[in-house]
Amino acid sequence: MTTTETDFADALSGLRERVTAPVALPGEPEYLRSNPWNVAGQITPGAVLFASTPDDVAETVRYAVANELKVTVQATGHGALVVNTDTVLVHTGAMTECVVDVDNRIARVGAGATGQHLLDAATPHGLAPVLGSSPTVGVVGLHTGGGIGPLVRSVGACADYVRAIDVVVGTGDLVRATPQQHPDLFWGLRGGKATLGIVTAMEIELLPIPEFYGGAVYFDGADAAAVLHAWREWCVGLPESITTSVALLQLPPLPGVPEPLAGRMTVAVRYVALGDVAAAERVLAPIHGAATPLVDTVGVTPYAAIGGVHADPVDPMPVYENQALLNTLSADGIDAVLALAGPTAQSLQTIVEFRMLGGALARAPRVDSALCHRDAAYSLTTIGLPMPDLAERVTAHAHAIVDALAPWSHGGQFPNFAPSTDPDRPARVYTDAVRQRLAAAGDRYDPAGVYRAGQVVRLP
Repeated sequence: MTTTETDFADALSGLRERVTAPVALPGEPEYLRSNPWNVAGQITPGAVLFASTPDDVAETVRYAVANELKVTVQATGHGALVVNTDTVLVHTGAMTECVVDVDNRIARVGAGATGQHLLDAATPHGLAPVLGSSPTVGVVGLHTGGGIGPLVRSVGACADYVRAIDVVVGTGDLVRATPQQHPDLFWGLRGGKATLGIVTAMEIELLPIPEFYGGAVYFDGADAAAVLHAWREWCVGLPESITTSVALLQLPPLPGVPEPLAGRMTVAVRYVALGDVAAAERVLAPIHGAATPLVDTVGVTPYAAIGGVHADPVDPMPVYENQALLNTLSADGIDAVLALAGPTAQSLQTIVEFRMLGGALARAPRVDSALCHRDAAYSLTTIGLPMPDLAERVTAHAHAIVDALAPWSHGGQFPNFAPSTDPDRPARVYTDAVRQRLAAAGDRYDPAGVYRAGQVVRLP
């Protein structure tokens, strides 16, 4: 059959008869529950299935195969892109299971659980999940994209701590993937995003980290040049017990934004150190001396509050993100960014951030994964708000910042950053060898091509 609008509507009415989970069609009130966190994402599926069990997901995929439909997945929608009317969106937001095996330091996490769910379950036991910068992000999406968080230099990528994955592959079968069972699937699900299936649960190793020394030091935007140059020089030779980033911020005067930071340009130096507190204080001293801080949140902090280091926005908003990985960061590179995004540049970006990489991230993980570009030394990320009257200018400005760093560019990107429908993006995210291996695995585990939507890798 061909999926004309009439055929598709008929097929979707049949789906309702096959699953116990709610199915919402365009125009129905429940359909709006699929609106993503990134409201700039063009999410207009032909139907939304609100899954609560793996069986819901598996039955939907089997039905899609039989009716030549496409399927994609969303939990929080932080990385939302485009979902068209020829696709069924499986919304896993209700699958928030979070069970901690304290003795073995393993958490079993459902497909809809966020970092905050996992923190709430693990940290009362003195255990730490390796997470990204925002606890509002879905755990599964974070880990299938590799996961670069505020401890990345000290402990590596989030995906390195996945121990088992339950996934519905493109045949509708529910498969358990581990280093021993379906090892090619286990490899590709850690870094390959949605290429190989819809993950229904993960088992993740937790670390015995009850607290850390860290937070952020905020400076006035007028001091941006002094702070960014001091940060670049200070990074040289830092031990891998320390993870740090620096960001130019233009935070709007909204509830939750501290008054000294709202409605103006500021500079934030983020800092997370493991180990000896006195040594960590001494290492940070040159940053405190770079300029006069406006706000200083650095101190001994419970791991439960790790999200406060970056203090990422919580409420849904439109976001346009771009990223470049860098081989090195020179003084000229800092000046190039300041010329476009510094205090006198009338920047259109809400955040322009450098992260220092290396350390544990740069070493080969215990079990190989599809996450590439571990050799990058730094990342640059831009985040702008593409409001209707500014969208084209925000996007062009973000590309200009990335282009200005071309002399120092690594050429790659990480899967969870700068999501895009650009057909050239997979070549930036993955090496040729990894891209070919992912595409071959996708063809093997999804022979009908039901997962050819969203962030997936397929070769022409």
